[in-house]
Amino acid sequence: MSTATGFDPDLITRYDKSGPRYTSYPTALSFTPAFTEADYQRHAIESHQAATPLSLYVHIPFCDTICYYCACNKISTKDRSKADRYLDYLGREITLQSALFDAARPVEQLHFGGGTPTFLTVDQMQSLIKMLGQHFQLLDRDQGEYSIEIDPRSVTPDTIKSLRDLGFTRFSLGVQDVNPYVQKAINRIQPASMNRQIFEACRDFGAKSISMDLIYGLPLQTRETFAATLDEIISMSPDRLSVFNYAHMPAVFRTQRRIREADLPTPQVRLEILDMAIQRLTEAGYVYIGMDHFAKPDDELSQALRDGSLHRNFQGYTTHADCDLIGLGVSSIGSVCGAYSQNEKSLLAYYAEIDAGSLPIARGLSLTADDRLRRTIIQQLACQFQLDMRALPMAPEIDVTDYFAEELHQLQALQEDGLVRCDEGLVQVTPRGRFLIRNICMVFDRRLREQQGPARYSKVI
Repeated sequence: MSTATGFDPDLITRYDKSGPRYTSYPTALSFTPAFTEADYQRHAIESHQAATPLSLYVHIPFCDTICYYCACNKISTKDRSKADRYLDYLGREITLQSALFDAARPVEQLHFGGGTPTFLTVDQMQSLIKMLGQHFQLLDRDQGEYSIEIDPRSVTPDTIKSLRDLGFTRFSLGVQDVNPYVQKAINRIQPASMNRQIFEACRDFGAKSISMDLIYGLPLQTRETFAATLDEIISMSPDRLSVFNYAHMPAVFRTQRRIREADLPTPQVRLEILDMAIQRLTEAGYVYIGMDHFAKPDDELSQALRDGSLHRNFQGYTTHADCDLIGLGVSSIGSVCGAYSQNEKSLLAYYAEIDAGSLPIARGLSLTADDRLRRTIIQQLACQFQLDMRALPMAPEIDVTDYFAEELHQLQALQEDGLVRCDEGLVQVTPRGRFLIRNICMVFDRRLREQQGPARYSKVI
C-alpha cells in the first residue's frame, strides 16, 4: 500500500466493480419520460419561491473531429454554419426557460460544455452571451464562476482573450495524454507545445483558474508514458486536474469500436498508472479532492473541501451548492428544486419541441422524500467524506437504525476492510476509503439495488 495516500492496489482490485459516479442521486438511469414539461414548471414555481441563485449549463454539441474514446453527446461536422441554426433554437429555449424564473436571481455559475464549446466562432459566442444576458441576471466581470471547456486545437491566444472579455473566469483544457502514439490511437493529435501555448494565454489574460483533463486507461498507455504526461502537465502548474478512468464500452458508444482492445492497458497496468499519478500529484502539492479530482491547496475546491461546502453535480465537484441548475441545449441536464430534467438528445427532436413552443424536455424525475434523504447522504459521503446519520433531515421522524438496517449491515463489511469507521451513527471515510468512495455511496443507493437488468456504468477504478 502507498502509505502516503492510503492507495491499496489489492483492496481496490477486489472492490473494482461497475458503479455510478454520483453526479446526481438518483442517477440519470432513473430518469423517466413520464416526467413532463408541466412537472418541470411546477418545480420551477417552487424554485421561484425559494429564490436561490442560479447556475446555467449550456451544451454545445459540435466537434470537427471525433476522439475515439469520447462518450459525450456530440455531433461531428466541419460545417460551422450548423451552429447558426443551433444557436437560433438555443436562443428560443433560453426565452422559454427564462420565463419560468425571476430575472433578478443572480447567475452565480455558468458553464459551457460539449462537444466542443469552442467550435463556436467568437462572434457566435458573443451572440450567445448577449442572449443569456438579456434573459438572465449575469454578474459583472469576474464576480461569478463562469467556466468553459477548451479544446486547445480549436483556439488561439486571441480566442482566449475574447473569452476573458466575455466574462469567462475558468478554463478547462482537454488534454487526455501528450504521448503522440496514444494520441494517434485515440484520433486526437495535440502537440504538447499547443497545450502550453493556450495554457499560457489563459494565464496571460488573467484566468482565475485553469484546469486540465487527463484520462488513464487509454490505448498504448504505460506507466512510463503517463509519467511523462504528468511531468509535462505538472510543469505548467494548473490550478485543478481531473484524471479520469477511461470506460471502454464499445457496445454503447460506437466510436469506441475504433479502439483496438488489444492496445488497452491491462487492469494491473491501469492500477499502476493511477497509483503513480496520485503519488506524483500529491507530491507536487495537489490536494486529492475525490473521484478523479485534484486541486492546489488555495483553490476554491480545496477550500470547499476544508470548510464542508464542497458540492457535486453534473459537472463533477464544484461549489455553490445552493444554486438551482438550468440545463440549456440538446441533451443538457438540469436540477431545479427537487427535480431533474434532461433535454432531447437528438437535434431533430430538440428542434421539433421548440418549434412546437415547448421546452425540449425528454425525461426527468421528481424526487421522493426517500430520494432527497439518500441524495443528502451521498452528497455528504462524496463531498465531506463523513456522515452523521443522527443529523439527517428526516432523523427526528424516522428510526435511523431501523430505516437503514441493511445499509448499516453493509457498512460493517466496509469497516472490516478499513474503508470507513462507524461509531454511534457517525460514518467517517478513511484515507484508503476515499479511493473507493463510489462503492461506499452505493451502499445507500436504493434505486441501484432495485434496478432491473444490466446497468451502463463504468468501473469505479
